[in-house]
Parts: sequence; structure tokens; C-alpha cells
Amino acid sequence: MRHTTPSDITEEDADEDLLRAAEQTDVKPGFPELFFDLVFVFALIQLSHGLTTHPDATGFARAGVLFLALWWVWVQTTLTINLLDVRRKQVHFLLFGLMFGGLVMSIAIPEAFEGDGLLFAVAYVAMQAARTLFSLFALRNAEHPARMTFIRSAVWLAVSGVLWIVGAMTEPEMRLWFWLVAILIEYMGPVLNYYLPGLMTAEAGASLDVSGGHFAERAALFVIICLGETILATGRTAAEKMDSVLTLPLLCVAFTTTVLMWWVHFHDGQRQTARKAETTTDPQKTVEHLFIYGHFPIVAGIVLAAVGEEMSLEHPDATANLPATLAIAGGPALFLAGSALTKFLATRAVPLSHCAGIAALAILALGPDMPYLMIQGATACVLLTVAFWEYLAQRSTLPDRV
Repeated sequence: MRHTTPSDITEEDADEDLLRAAEQTDVKPGFPELFFDLVFVFALIQLSHGLTTHPDATGFARAGVLFLALWWVWVQTTLTINLLDVRRKQVHFLLFGLMFGGLVMSIAIPEAFEGDGLLFAVAYVAMQAARTLFSLFALRNAEHPARMTFIRSAVWLAVSGVLWIVGAMTEPEMRLWFWLVAILIEYMGPVLNYYLPGLMTAEAGASLDVSGGHFAERAALFVIICLGETILATGRTAAEKMDSVLTLPLLCVAFTTTVLMWWVHFHDGQRQTARKAETTTDPQKTVEHLFIYGHFPIVAGIVLAAVGEEMSLEHPDATANLPATLAIAGGPALFLAGSALTKFLATRAVPLSHCAGIAALAILALGPDMPYLMIQGATACVLLTVAFWEYLAQRSTLPDRV
């Protein structure tokens, strides 16, 4: 296959469909997509910092809803771009517009449940609407089932969009419930194939022409973004707290924890999921299971771990309270749960090392209060054990998969 660059596209090509050609199976992420991802670094920093300043049940619930929204707008944009020809200038402009919307949404995150609720909701709904309308235009000459899938999804998004806007006009307590229902509607859409009476043809379950390899790389890059946000957050906080003798040891342990999460995901897991995505006979369902839903606990766990690390560096000499302990140990536990899930979906085998690690971290999270350095060090030791166990199992007869 001849690989072309944007400069290879002629004026005659510009009149062609915006969809990726069916023979383009080895699609690689383009620079515009990587540029689009940058705004989510800022968004995740805003989110984790906000949770650090409000580490209570309400703060966790609000941050959870906002994170669901951030992940959903990123993953649905990635799915759309997967279907399009990213070399087209029109697709570049779409990404730039969505990038600006993401920037506005990120700015509103700290006060999303206060004075900036409407700003956040309008930015989010506008991003969803713009992407959907562009998709419908790009699919105007596509096969009927694919076009109908996006028409049905537009109706679902219209319903959730009303809830986002109405919720933004209510009090913060009610806003949480409106937004929770709105985002759950959006998450249930693909599961139910955007069911709408009268629009479900016999071909409604047909798969979209998704490139599994492209989506695998995009998901891997988002994990890198989350890990990078962890490094940025811990580094910034450590720089402000260097007057404590415990700051440097805590920074070392936090950095080690981040590296171990990278190792657990990229040493073997990412390769397995990529191979599954590239060889599957049902790419749409595989992408949904492995990446859209399967990767959610992975990235959520990394962000939660970053919150715990930032909290420990904010108060290096203190004893961790329950919210901090849940973030420090619960974040890696959630990450391991997501890693185990994706490895099971890719290989139909459950990694025992991950199960043992989750159990150990659960004991730490629910155990007695400990100094920050102790709980951080224990969490790092659990992750090191998981990584080493899996590494040895791949090179010996040590059991790991069941």
C-alpha cells in the first residue's frame, strides 16, 4: 500500500469522501490527533488538583462524574477520527475546534459545580454535537447501517445534552444527579446499540469499519498522558515542599509507583490488547470492550493514584487519612483491576499476580492509618511484586494465568 502524507492529497482528492479508505488497515495516529491530546493533560491536572483540595465523599463523586465526561469525549472523538481520513484538512479543523472546546471545558473544571457549571456543560455538549454533526456529514454517502448508527447516537446525545444543560442551571447537589444520569445515558448508548424503536433495521448490529490497531495505539498514548500528568503533578507539588526532609523520599516512591504502573501496562498488556484488536473479526465490539470500557479503570486508577501522591507530598510529615489512603492504594488497585480485565478480554486468562495485588492493596486501603511514606512505600512494594511475578511467569513455569 502506498502511504501518503497531507501534501500528497490533490485538489481532486479533496472532493472525495472524508472517510478512511477501506484498504487503509494499518492506520497510524497522526500529528493532529497527538496535538488534540495535549488539552487533556491540562484537563487531568485540573481534575486531580481539584480532588486534592476537596478530598471528601462529595469531592470524589463530583470528580468521578467529570472524569467520566472527559474520558467519554476523548474516546468518542478517537472512535470518530478512527473512521475518518485524518489527512483531510476538514478533519484537522474538526480536531482544532474540539481542542478549543476541551480547553474551555478544562478551564471550567475547578468550578464546574459552582459558578462555571453552565460553561462546562455548554462546552461539553458543543463538543459532542460538533463531532456528531461532522460525522453525519462525512457519512452522507456511506452504507446505510453505519449512517443510521450515528443518527441514532445523535438522538441519544440530544437527550443527554438536555440533561447536561438543565443540570448546569440547578443547585450543585441536584446538578450532580442530573449530570450523572446524563453521562450514564451516553455510556449505555453503545451497549444498547443506541436502540430507538423504528430505526433498528435488520442490519443495525453491523460493525463500523474500525481500525483496531489505530485505536490500540491511541489508547496507549492516552495512558501515557495520564502517567505524564502524574509526573507533572508530583513534580510541581514536590518543588513547593522541599523544606521537608520527607519530600524527596516521597517523590522517589511516587516516581517508582508511576514507573511500575507503566511497566505493568506496557511490558505485556498493551501488546496483548493491540494484537487482539488487530486480529479480531469484530473490530467494533473488540474496541468497545478492550478500550472504550476496558481501559476506563486503567486511566481512572492512574489519575486517582496521582491524587494520592499529590496529597502525600502536600503533607509529607502527616499521617494519611481515609480519603488519602483510598487514593494512594485504591488508585493502583483500580489500575490493576483494569489491567486484569483487558488481559482477560485479550487472552481469556486471568493474571493471578494482578488478583493478589488487588487483594493486598485493598487491605492497605482499608487498614489502619499510616504515615504517608509508609503507605506509599507499601503500595510501591505491591506493584513491584505484581510486575516481578508477571515477568518471571512469562519466562518460567511460575503460574500466573488461569
